[in-house]
Amino acid sequence: MTVKPYQNEATIDWTTSENTAILQQQLESVQRQFGKVYPLYINGQFLTTEKTLASNNPSAHEEIVGHVSQASRAHIDEAIQAATTAFENWRLTTFAERASFLFRAAAVMKRRKAELMAWQILESGKNWDEADGDVNEAIDFLEFYARNALELDHGQEIVPYPGEDNSMHYVPLGVGVVIAPWNFPLAILTGTVMSAVVAGNTVLVKPSPLSSVMAAKFVEIMHEIALPAGVLNFVPGDPAEIGDYMTTHRDVRFISFTGSKQVGLHIDEVAHRRIEWQRWIKRVIAEMGGKDGSVVDETADLDKAAQGIVAAAFGFQGQKCSAGSRAIIHEAVYDELVAKIVDLTKKLQVGPTKDNYAVGPVIDSKAFAKITSYIELGKSEGKLVCGGTYNDESGYFIDPTIFIDCDPHARIMQEEIFGPVLSITKVSSFEEGIRVYNDTEYGLTGSLFSNRRDRLEYARAHMHCGNLYLNRKCTGSLVGIQPFGGFNMSGTDAKAGSKDYLLNFVQPKTVTERF
Repeated sequence: MTVKPYQNEATIDWTTSENTAILQQQLESVQRQFGKVYPLYINGQFLTTEKTLASNNPSAHEEIVGHVSQASRAHIDEAIQAATTAFENWRLTTFAERASFLFRAAAVMKRRKAELMAWQILESGKNWDEADGDVNEAIDFLEFYARNALELDHGQEIVPYPGEDNSMHYVPLGVGVVIAPWNFPLAILTGTVMSAVVAGNTVLVKPSPLSSVMAAKFVEIMHEIALPAGVLNFVPGDPAEIGDYMTTHRDVRFISFTGSKQVGLHIDEVAHRRIEWQRWIKRVIAEMGGKDGSVVDETADLDKAAQGIVAAAFGFQGQKCSAGSRAIIHEAVYDELVAKIVDLTKKLQVGPTKDNYAVGPVIDSKAFAKITSYIELGKSEGKLVCGGTYNDESGYFIDPTIFIDCDPHARIMQEEIFGPVLSITKVSSFEEGIRVYNDTEYGLTGSLFSNRRDRLEYARAHMHCGNLYLNRKCTGSLVGIQPFGGFNMSGTDAKAGSKDYLLNFVQPKTVTERF
């Protein structure tokens, strides 16, 4: 198979009159489809269940985007059997054949980009740029992993040995469970599912209840490209009923999870308890969030630092595991930079994302309650200089909030809030700033703003995070360019969007033939 060199999907300016009209048309079309029922998808068949769960529009939480069928344990058994049966044929297909499905899916997503954006804008509360970026990333994962699979097909070069033919090639693991998050409802879902599938595995997919309609649209695309029956099985459902049942099942070989630290640690614990007749050690690939931040020294370009800090803190309402919820600023520039950050933040407008406000709603009532409780806590742990106000009368809206003069060990400086809250602390030296940055249990993303080469090099060696950015914001990684994944309690160190990533879903096999 001959393919063009990989290139990231281009962003689109949706604010031009022509593009705005296209997107508005799709938003209206999606709204006309509100309230539909979406089925399970097991062994190539759509199945509507009596039990459903509503997915709501966080900008107008009385609006029901869709009702999603809920899987029971019996459905999980059926899906695992379908995946197990399908694996016997799917594992024997070539990497090139499997990659062709990813290329087809990417082509469909490109054609349906505006529609897929509209579903995210209305179900997940993303503004237009964030929705465009999410769909682009999904396309990038498909294009990138398809090309990686073609490379993986060659196996690994082996040292020659006289009288023998030796080779090492990669074989898939088996049946896996993919548990996807709501905050990147198409991108992460696509990347985690199709990386496993292109490696020759079959999967059960459990999306977040908060973005299940977007996940159902992904499944429709997989059906459209004729992915063989049983390779992908869509089983949304109550975590209390099916969560542990799936991850501890003896016939499940691996779990790919993206979500909170608490849930990720639980999955890792229960998955590694061997049960009777289990023939392998399960593999867990987990990405679990962060308490990310920016360090700014006294030599930095303060305008650039302020722009990067605000974008990282409040993009998609801070609902990214990479969100920069901490700023650690040298005392010599502290007051000046804080003023710039506050000024930029006050210019951000809050409102429904269908109208493309810079800051939209947080995802649901549970998130709203959690974030606002941290805001109230922050009033005793720091000095409130911006925001601190919120309203959930029609949508889950929280104004971008900034606390300054925070103790580095305050809870708002240590715990993941996952909302539009920025905590700022003052340090007396560059080295102290790095120590404060490292002093959390996470290690996902971080940034340093400095104009000194020796300090940039010091940060390369001493800032302990999976994705370090120098003189730019700590969000916005691109597939293939900034492979993404963190250290410590941020996950299992897997790098999504890297050439290494597919190795999580295969095992190497060495074959020797003596002449």
